[in-house]
Amino acid sequence: MKIYSTTEISLSHNTVMVAPLELEAVAREPSPNKLNGIRMNLKPTFVVIFILHAVLATAQDSVDKLLSKYNSLSVPYISVEELKMQQNNDKIYILDAREPAEFEVSHLKNALFVGYNDFSEQLVLKDIKDKSSPIVVYCSLGIRSEKIAEKLVRAGYTNVRNLYGGIFIWKNKGYKIFDTSGKETEKVHAFSKHWSKYLSNGEKVY
Repeated sequence: MKIYSTTEISLSHNTVMVAPLELEAVAREPSPNKLNGIRMNLKPTFVVIFILHAVLATAQDSVDKLLSKYNSLSVPYISVEELKMQQNNDKIYILDAREPAEFEVSHLKNALFVGYNDFSEQLVLKDIKDKSSPIVVYCSLGIRSEKIAEKLVRAGYTNVRNLYGGIFIWKNKGYKIFDTSGKETEKVHAFSKHWSKYLSNGEKVY
């Protein structure tokens, strides 16, 4: 007796629906021509994935070298992945240590603007009275934010961390950013042509 069924065949995360068919036919070895056709269809996908991983790996490696050169590790880092998991925690404060024009283009959700050139510890003290509160400071890549984080530590804050790779790596990972109206955006202020090479995702604004 022949049994008929609708069957799914998974090929490297691509699911092909075959229906209806005889199960006896499924058991038969596919013809070489069919296999070649499947391989050809999947090749572009593999190429795109490979290129994407290569770009992200290169950007990450470059940022590693950059931060090793400019930062002193005076303040502990937090990764973008870890912050993403903690972002909706009401007890964590996310501080943006860039300039107003950068913040207005886009910023992390719920971020408080504190600036860099005009940073004021007194303004932070008004917003964050509990000096044991968890604080994450970020900028474009993590260089300016280390300087601001150092000032917070000197002011007596005991739970301060610097976002590794800043908003650039945050966006490179595909995480959401928002404009001043609260709408999600693809735009990121790239600071300058020189520094923009570390931003591989999103729309660059200068």
